[in-house]
Parts: sequence; structure tokens; C-alpha cells
Amino acid sequence: MYADVCRQQGFIGAGFDITQDLKDSLTENWREFNQEFIPIFLEVNPSKSKIAAGLSCGALWTISKGIQVGDIVWSPNGQGRYFVGEVTGGYRFVAGSDQPHQRSVSWHEELVDRSDMSESLRNSAGSIGTVSNISKYREELEQLIKGEAKTQALVSQDPTVEDATVFALEKHLEDFLVANWSSTPLGRTHDLYETEESNGQQFPTDTGPIDLLAISKDKQELLVVELKRGRASDAVVGQIQRYMGYVKEDVAEDHQRVRGVIIALDDDKRIRRALQVAQGIDFYRYEVKFSLIPAS
Repeated sequence: MYADVCRQQGFIGAGFDITQDLKDSLTENWREFNQEFIPIFLEVNPSKSKIAAGLSCGALWTISKGIQVGDIVWSPNGQGRYFVGEVTGGYRFVAGSDQPHQRSVSWHEELVDRSDMSESLRNSAGSIGTVSNISKYREELEQLIKGEAKTQALVSQDPTVEDATVFALEKHLEDFLVANWSSTPLGRTHDLYETEESNGQQFPTDTGPIDLLAISKDKQELLVVELKRGRASDAVVGQIQRYMGYVKEDVAEDHQRVRGVIIALDDDKRIRRALQVAQGIDFYRYEVKFSLIPAS
């Protein structure tokens, strides 16, 4: 909603109801920043959850401190295109602005069409949250900025993806699971975890979005669900463990436990071996079936 103003005035910014100058509070560690500002955020927004406060303050730190001078930033214009710019300055506080916590940006004249992006880049760039890190799509981004024709081949820019076809298929599986959650084995015992910012799908964390986050019907357990997406086995096991650690520290209440589920197309001996010594993670396979039914 502020895209045109940001482009005209040459900046990116944020607010989050924090009205003080952050210059002397931008620690190198975002967790220290969150510890100081989550109480301030909740005092102004008492109806917000602990999770919402953590995500808001984390995004504020990222914009104010985490993004570096020289980084390339993309901003959706609300009409299916993206502004592209380079961050040219450090943090500045502009009192009275709708977005008082700002970074100066030199915006390019050309816009990039969302339709020209690969499906995986579109999904990452459109994830719920104030900031999404899409650095792993560097090569594709550079081509789009230069206006070069996109490749039609089914590829993934993620170096951990071993099978791009399965990677693409399992994006649709994720949407199917959300649409049919109550009919799945997991849906019988858990509900998707909903907050003001998320319906449980692509739930944001400090190391990337969780495919699905669910909570048991008795509210005693949080369940991290990750699709293998054709990735290397070691990568997906390590990733779900990082997500579980985040959920345990930043989302779960003291009385809640955290478990994980990995879902893959094929049986995977490497995953099963790894999970023998990884506590609290289950492994599911899925099958894809369809039928051709005569219309007459």
C-alpha cells in the first residue's frame, strides 16, 4: 500500500507501532532486539499474540539492521509487478511518518512482472510476512532484472533440490493438504495453527517458512509438517529440526510439546536412518492416484 510513496521518496520502511528512534537499540543479534521490543509492541497492541509480536519485531529488525547496504530489494506494487532497488543507506528515523523506520533505496525504472518468475520464486516472493529472503534465486533474479527471457525448463534454484519435478509437484500437495486437512490422518488429531498473520501454511520463522504448522485438538502439541520436495535427505531433516527449535522457543507455550512430520513421495532409507536418532519426528509417504471416468 506504500509502494508508490516508497519509490517516489526513495526508501523502504516499517512502523509496527514502535515510535521511538531505534538507532541505539539495533543490536547485532535480533533476539536481543526482540527481547527489548516485544513488551513495547504488546503494550501498544494488547490484543496481539506473542507470535505476532515476535514476527513484527523480527521484521522491524530485519528492515532496520539485517538488510545490508548494497542489497537488492524487491517490492510488490499491488498490480502483479515488482519494483527493484538497491539499498544505499543505513537506518534512519523519520518521526511522524507512517513508516518511520527507513532505509534509503535507489529504485530502478524497470518493473518485473510476477508472471515472468518461476513458480518457486513466485511462491517465495509472495509468502506471508513483511520480509522474505529470496537470495537463493539470485541467478533467476539477475536475469529478470536484465530483462532476459525466462527459461521454460523445470528447474529449481535451490541447491538442495535433487528432483525439480517432485519439488513442483509437492507445492500442489501442500495446497491439497490445506484444502483437505480434515480428511487426512494428521487432520484427525490436529488443526492447522491459525494466527492473525497465518493460516498455518508457509508459517514464517527466522530461518524460512514452515510448510505447515498444526496444533493438536487438545492444544498440548505443536506439529511441524515439512514436505521433502525432492530435496536431499540430510537437508530436509536438518531443516525440520531447525523449525522445531524455533517453534519450541518462540511459539510454544511452556506446557506444549513440539513434534515433526516429514512427508515424501518415495520411501527414503536415509531419512529413516536419520530419524532413528532424531527425537519426535515421524515419516510419512504419500501416493498420487487418478482415474479416467467415461462421461457417458
